[in-house]
Amino acid sequence: MSLAGNSFKGSWILWFAQLGMIIAIPIAIRFFLPIYARMDIDTAYDYLERRFNSKSLRAIGAALFIIYQIGRMSIIMYLPSAALAILTGINVNVLIVLMGVVAIIYSYTGGIKSVLWTDFIQGTVLLIGVSVSLIFLVHDLDGGIGTIFHYMGTGKFLAANEPLFNPNLLKTSVFLLIVGGGLNTLSSYISSQDIVQRFTTTQDIKKLNKMMFTNGALSIFIATVFYLIGTGLYALYQIQNPTDPGASIAQDQVFTYFIAYRLPVGITGLLLAAIYAASQSTLSTGLNSVATSWTLDIQDLISKDLDDAKRTSIARFLSLAVGIFSIVASIILAKSDIKSAYEWFNGFVGLVLGVLGGIFFLGIFTKKANKYGAYGALITSSIVMVYIKYGLPAEAVSIWAYTIISLCVSLVSGYLISHLFKDERSEAPKFTTVYDIKEIKSNSDWLVRK
Repeated sequence: MSLAGNSFKGSWILWFAQLGMIIAIPIAIRFFLPIYARMDIDTAYDYLERRFNSKSLRAIGAALFIIYQIGRMSIIMYLPSAALAILTGINVNVLIVLMGVVAIIYSYTGGIKSVLWTDFIQGTVLLIGVSVSLIFLVHDLDGGIGTIFHYMGTGKFLAANEPLFNPNLLKTSVFLLIVGGGLNTLSSYISSQDIVQRFTTTQDIKKLNKMMFTNGALSIFIATVFYLIGTGLYALYQIQNPTDPGASIAQDQVFTYFIAYRLPVGITGLLLAAIYAASQSTLSTGLNSVATSWTLDIQDLISKDLDDAKRTSIARFLSLAVGIFSIVASIILAKSDIKSAYEWFNGFVGLVLGVLGGIFFLGIFTKKANKYGAYGALITSSIVMVYIKYGLPAEAVSIWAYTIISLCVSLVSGYLISHLFKDERSEAPKFTTVYDIKEIKSNSDWLVRK
């Protein structure tokens, strides 16, 4: 919804963030996935404990992830609910509560198996739905697909003030979007439990690589279709039918408006289902990953002597609590003034996962980094990012530079602090850094044994 809104109201410049996949996927495949597979980690933050010999660092990583998930689930409940509220007249708060409750119920009862299967089914519905939507839109446009390409060639692809490269690397440009978007995606691949939990379902590196490439190809394809739809909606409402209410509707809601008022009844139901299916998929994944992370990364630090039934009970209770908290946060968001959920979310990713991802980078790419360096990097990068976000004018630093800054600050500060403060380990454990990847790949006996 937000991707179509971006190109409806502006240009395609944010589309280039999707091309960051060409950076994120090769780096993840080359440097991170072999190590995760070889270590057979339980969660993403299991890596932090074993690499830095610190249970507390593992718990902090999990806590940051839970904060990230609450923000993520909140925006995903808010956006489609706000659109449906306009179409139906139902109070947006009621719709947010309904969406949250449904996701909580089937995540609460089904576990990871329900998440994987519903992800697959809902993703299929989304893929078919968005393709069908583009076909109907092209049919409605005077000039068809040629009209979309015409406006793309006259400023809707890139505006005159949107450069390919800006010498000020902190300002928005196509280059910054590709690099910043790629590192945002990479941070989620390596440090976000909802993504990492998919990697831990298999230790077959070939299957993991196939999973990554398939995800990248589908993500770029779907994003491209959404941006084509957005430009088509601009032509339909802003140019060809300027008196239609769709011409003045909020950008993140224009696609839903088109679905409700321009498509046949049966197709309308399918596409609205596709939008809500995608939202439900994300919510269920988030809730399941939060419960898993709490149980394995934080609960054991609080109380170790719990049987499986008690641990499961606590995980379900936490999943319920986080779901309710996210519903409340989503209702608060509904009262705010967010122009583009896509940009808001990526700024949030840069703030939270950028800081968290920096610790993973420090662990993977350096042998000498220790737990003191990791704590120092976490504190330093958090202070820097909070200052940039709240101490500088909004236009001073593009949100697409957040993750780049976080990773650089974490690597430099963490490495220096590790050299100033030594711990009991002189260097990283075996199979936890990039320096061990050659040995991991050359000896597959460990995989056969597993």
